[in-house]
Amino acid sequence: MIAGVSWIWWLGFHAAVAALLTIDFLLPGRGPEARRPQAFAWIWTAVLLIASMSFAAWVAIAIGRQSALEFIAGYAIETSLSIDNLFVFLVIFQGFRISEKRQHTALLWGVAGAVVLRALFIAAGVTLIQRFDWITWIFGLFLLYAAFRLVRGGSAKAAIPDWIRRLQPAKGSLLPVILAVELTDLLFAVDSIPAVLAVSHHPFVVYTSNIAAILGLRSLYFALATMLDRLRYLHYGLGAMLAFVALKMLTAHWIDIPITLSLAIMGAILAICAIVSWIAGNHPHSPGISDQGMH
Repeated sequence: MIAGVSWIWWLGFHAAVAALLTIDFLLPGRGPEARRPQAFAWIWTAVLLIASMSFAAWVAIAIGRQSALEFIAGYAIETSLSIDNLFVFLVIFQGFRISEKRQHTALLWGVAGAVVLRALFIAAGVTLIQRFDWITWIFGLFLLYAAFRLVRGGSAKAAIPDWIRRLQPAKGSLLPVILAVELTDLLFAVDSIPAVLAVSHHPFVVYTSNIAAILGLRSLYFALATMLDRLRYLHYGLGAMLAFVALKMLTAHWIDIPITLSLAIMGAILAICAIVSWIAGNHPHSPGISDQGMH
């Protein structure tokens, strides 16, 4: 047994992750020679979503309905907050001036490294919460500050560190790009992992939901890259969601918010954010993958 579940479950999950990463890397339709790379990215994003929801169904059978709902909530939180990462990835790739084909490779290694880093972060977070009950207050207050920082920034892009904006083109090597991707993912994990811990303390559920969301991040980037600037009110939605999970964590001793209600509230927040952004419509467009002028 590892963290309350059979080691076979951990082995099976990581085998599935490795298989999906391998398939993603070998899939056709990559690079400028592809006829419809964005449509292909949407299809693969949908495939990964179906795989994640199938895993949630298995969790419901093997562990219980509550754990499955916690997995879905964790997956939704991590996926939503990861959209911030996409803005940063776009700036990184523009700064290094790398082609779309090399972006796929950099993100593949970035996702693989994120699996290891998230495992360490989640293990530390779960251990702290289990041993020190007061740590939930620290996490909750930190999430409130993160929510305030997002809303005050004026846009999700405002959260991009200055050092990323000053990146110089790489000289043939992808290593600086991969390190930049890993570091920024680590910075965003500081927000997202406490948020997921607000809906579940089960190590297996927290970890698998986090990694399942990260698996879809690469294809989601290529699916949304030309649309990111249309999400002009994204930071308000993410800020509201972080504030909600922070309050859920801070009031857990007195108010028990059912996981189904939590999912409904988070879904409503994101839906409102998307609808308002869509209605807002036209505004200055920043370069996406197709118009970056990369070599």
